[in-house]
Amino acid sequence: MKLERQLKVALDESRLLILGAQVLFGFQFNGIFQERFEQLSALDRALSCAGLTLLMLAIGLLVAPSMEHRIVERGQDSPRVLRLATLFAGLALAPIALALALDFYVAMGRMAGTTAAAATAAVFFILAMFCWYALEFLIKRKKPPMAETKPTPTETQVEQLLTEARLIIPGAQALLGFQLAVTLTRAFEQLPADAKMIHAASLCCIGLAIILLMAPASLHRIAFGGQDDPDFVRIGSLFVVAAPLPLTLGIALDTYVAAGRALESRAGGASLALGAGLLLSILWYGFPFWRRMQEGARA
Repeated sequence: MKLERQLKVALDESRLLILGAQVLFGFQFNGIFQERFEQLSALDRALSCAGLTLLMLAIGLLVAPSMEHRIVERGQDSPRVLRLATLFAGLALAPIALALALDFYVAMGRMAGTTAAAATAAVFFILAMFCWYALEFLIKRKKPPMAETKPTPTETQVEQLLTEARLIIPGAQALLGFQLAVTLTRAFEQLPADAKMIHAASLCCIGLAIILLMAPASLHRIAFGGQDDPDFVRIGSLFVVAAPLPLTLGIALDTYVAAGRALESRAGGASLALGAGLLLSILWYGFPFWRRMQEGARA
């Protein structure tokens, strides 16, 4: 299989994984503002925040190879990006599995009690680990030698650029839906004025990210008539690279609001928000730009 085909398949698989994480990601944020959330125990609230953090880590890992592809390789296919896509997709499954187990524990605890909740969570975690890791290692095939790297054709670059935009946008869509819906809840009305303003700022950031991520499709269809063009790749790449910046800020700001309410601690919310912002900034910008400078120095 050609390198360009392998990378396209890897991006499609990351899209599949991030769509699964998207559902849980939206639930984590939305659940914190439901009326019954206040009745949860301190442990259940902490587990909800832990699940939120785990899903942010998973989304950060799944998006990172696309940022490497855009920033470091400038849209050109390389074995390094393919290896990163494979590695990060594998790493992202672990926090998704753990977040899924925590969500089952919290949800089942309200319906069937602590014992049944713990058993259900354990079963689903073990099942996920088997289906996502153990089975793969049992039937793993030896990789064929990598073909020689050649310049990536323009049509392939266009296809991969649009795929990467589709990969990043689900997390932003899930968060934007939560942000719009939560403003109509009673729990939101009870937030302090500064928390409401932070939520409004986060809403604007996520809205900006979605506009930037949708721009390449509009650009390709209206300005270039759907034709493959190197100018489209350059301009579209700018939008895709820029969009995760407001997305990072929006996630961090809403993490402060949601975690602060869940933990009933502004300091706890601020710590998780800072951690989320740093993690996503490093994965999406810090490491890729550092790698790009390293490549430039070698050249």
